[in-house]
Amino acid sequence: MARGIFEGWHFIVIVLVVLIIWGAPKLPGFAKSLGQSMRIFRKEMKQMGDERAEDKKSSDKKDEPKND
Repeated sequence: MARGIFEGWHFIVIVLVVLIIWGAPKLPGFAKSLGQSMRIFRKEMKQMGDERAEDKKSSDKKDEPKND
C-alpha cells in the first residue's frame, strides 16, 4: 500500500506553525475579544435567570387564593 507523503499529524504541525508565525500578533486581541464576549454572555444569562425568577414569583402571586 502506498501512502501519501503527509499524514494527519503533519497537517496539524503545519497549521500550528502557520498560526504561530502569522497569527501570533493577533492572539492577544483574540483572547481579549473572547473574554469580553464571555463576560457579556454570562451577564445576559444571569439577567435571563433573574427575569425568570421574577416571572415565577409574579405568577405564584396570581395563583394564590384571595382571603377576603
